[in-house]
Amino acid sequence: MARTHFNRAYLHPRHWPLWLGLGLLWLVVQLPYGVLLRLGAGVGRLMQVFAQERRAIVARNLELCFPALPFVERQRLMRENFASTGIAFFEMAMSWWWPKARLARLAHVEGLEHLQAAQAAGEGAILMAAHFTTLEVGAALLGQLHTIDGMYREHKNPVFDFVQRRGRERHNLDSLAVEREDVRGMLKLLRKGRAIWYAPDQDYGAKQSVFVPLFGIEAATVTATSKFAKLGKARVVPFTQQRLPGAQGYKLVVHPPLEGFPGDTEEADCLRINQWVEGAIRECPEQYLWAHRRFKSRPEGAPRLYPKRCK
Repeated sequence: MARTHFNRAYLHPRHWPLWLGLGLLWLVVQLPYGVLLRLGAGVGRLMQVFAQERRAIVARNLELCFPALPFVERQRLMRENFASTGIAFFEMAMSWWWPKARLARLAHVEGLEHLQAAQAAGEGAILMAAHFTTLEVGAALLGQLHTIDGMYREHKNPVFDFVQRRGRERHNLDSLAVEREDVRGMLKLLRKGRAIWYAPDQDYGAKQSVFVPLFGIEAATVTATSKFAKLGKARVVPFTQQRLPGAQGYKLVVHPPLEGFPGDTEEADCLRINQWVEGAIRECPEQYLWAHRRFKSRPEGAPRLYPKRCK
């Protein structure tokens, strides 16, 4: 959980192409916000054309989750979703490199008092989020206002890992990155009264999950949220972020803590989480990360929901 530091090995010639690419991205991201939104949407349109496998996954997820939506409407939603994914590429760079004051002007925050109340009571807070395309910039904006530790998976490329971690940590000098597998470290932080960003909305396999409905489909849902809340003696505080239209910035909402959580059973807790996730997605479905195979794990005997080519 130590903060990242520069290593001279990052200057090895094999890393020069990546440094060049990052430098070009840094230059581009200095453009006005409205221009970056248009550029990002253009990148997203190109992704939709050339990323055939991703396109197939997005189309299948929209078909599964919105079966009553006419095909034309699902196609429109897919186009908007790819545009949002392209914009997210520049939002990531904005959150890493924009001056803090420039970035902060885009934030419209509600409900920060719920995190402050947990901190004042000396209780940890699991900031329960979902994988929206705006997650990188949303976490950065909230991190400027309240110390938030993040669940983290080390990137295979050490240079990219360094740049990513430094970009995330700079918004709050007290924030820490917690390895996703470091359960003990996460629990220690929660017991110290810290807030940790955590998203339980992806399919991590059936082993540590239970199957409960999401959009009417049995979905493998991790039970870790209940365990972390119980063992870490922490509140579960839902958090959503949304890109506003017309280059207005981002609406960040810290919702009231879940009452009576964890409940009597893990199944009931996971169902409650999925109901919240579904509600959050319905608020702005075009900004959700539909390229993830959310329903890849199936109950025993249930048919596969994705073509074999979708990895």
